[in-house]
Amino acid sequence: MKKLIEEIKAYEPFTEEEAADKKLFLDKLQFQEHLLTRANTDYHFSSSAWVVNPRYDKVLMVYHNIYQSYSWTGGHADGCSDLLRVAKKELVEETGITEYQLLHEGLFAFDILPVQEHYKRGQFIKEHYHINTTYLFMAPEDQALQVKEDENSDVKWIEIAAIDQAVAEEEMRPYYHKMVKKALLLKKQP
Repeated sequence: MKKLIEEIKAYEPFTEEEAADKKLFLDKLQFQEHLLTRANTDYHFSSSAWVVNPRYDKVLMVYHNIYQSYSWTGGHADGCSDLLRVAKKELVEETGITEYQLLHEGLFAFDILPVQEHYKRGQFIKEHYHINTTYLFMAPEDQALQVKEDENSDVKWIEIAAIDQAVAEEEMRPYYHKMVKKALLLKKQP
């Protein structure tokens, strides 16, 4: 966990919201117990992959069955403090792709995301927060995609101009817009 906290300390927030989330984490949340597992039912770590194509005009997304919306890939830390490894594992499990590369060293985004109450596998999950790390990847579009049927019902490349139409969770759209903008800025850097 110490390495993870150092990674968050080193992260340069891209937005005011990220700066506030980083401050909340460093000032208060990091001192809570069980942040790497769902045993902390209020706050726990998750990790996501933001995957662009080589032209940066599409992102790889899955149709999430619980939320009935396209979303990035990702999942709970479930005890693992190497959240880059978690993001990679979830990317492969949820899409079936095997060819991808990390585009940006370290965190690409850091957010504390609200999760609405819902049912998962017949069990009630109360409203809580994901302390979410995101990593930026690039992958070629010509790979075979595979649905992870217990969580998702579709996997596809979505044009960045069509994200708002694909994402039914309105509260997630600003996060996705932020990542599109940040990825395009990184693309322009040498």
